[in-house]
Amino acid sequence: GEQLTVRNVGGKVSIVDAKGGTSRVTISNVNQSNGVIHVVNSVLMPAS
Repeated sequence: GEQLTVRNVGGKVSIVDAKGGTSRVTISNVNQSNGVIHVVNSVLMPAS
């Protein structure tokens, strides 16, 4: 239920979590049995 901010920086997608930490999408559009996922290079954290 936390807010995520997605940014396109130099052609690379970054995600800023509720704590202010930044993750970069390293692999996009991976088809899985339950949908499509994106791989990020760090853990996204809630504010609390």
